[in-house]
Amino acid sequence: MLFTIVPGSGSSGPEHWQTLWEAELPVAVRIAPPSWDDHDPADWSRALDVAADLHGCERAVLVAHSFGCLVAVDWAARNSSRVAGLFLVAPPDRRGIASDIITGLDHTDDIRLVVPAEVLVSTDDPYCSTGRALELARAWGAVPRVLGALGHINAASGLEAWPEGRRMLDEFVLTAAGRPAVPPSFRTSPPQSAS
Repeated sequence: MLFTIVPGSGSSGPEHWQTLWEAELPVAVRIAPPSWDDHDPADWSRALDVAADLHGCERAVLVAHSFGCLVAVDWAARNSSRVAGLFLVAPPDRRGIASDIITGLDHTDDIRLVVPAEVLVSTDDPYCSTGRALELARAWGAVPRVLGALGHINAASGLEAWPEGRRMLDEFVLTAAGRPAVPPSFRTSPPQSAS
């Protein structure tokens, strides 16, 4: 399986689980937008295009954190044929505390993904309440996982290589191919029986 690492603001430093996973994963490419701190969605999207081109014609799992989650959702909605799945960790609430730095991604609330996706949620994330993170998961058609109090699930959370998260990524990769794009518990109408 191929992986594209989509960090949040400022990239992920040497102690961040994304950096440690990138070193472990068999084939992983980290996006490299010039605007790490400027939050320019178009620039980050171009960086995802470059990463996808490096993978060639194979689809990749996007492993995104924080602001990178919003960029990954936006990019995957336009490039679903290049995405095997989205593993989204601690998406920020663009309407909340991060609203002054997140611009140009207002439409991400209305995106319905057509690829498997999972959203990992911390109950004490300073950038997104649990309720709002669950709303985003529902809107995107992603499977939510509430993990408990892990802050913003970053290096400051003291997770180091975060083996529990890596186990969840491995599970996601194993099941993503057979998982429906819209989890059954999030469907708005009951499934139709075949006649």
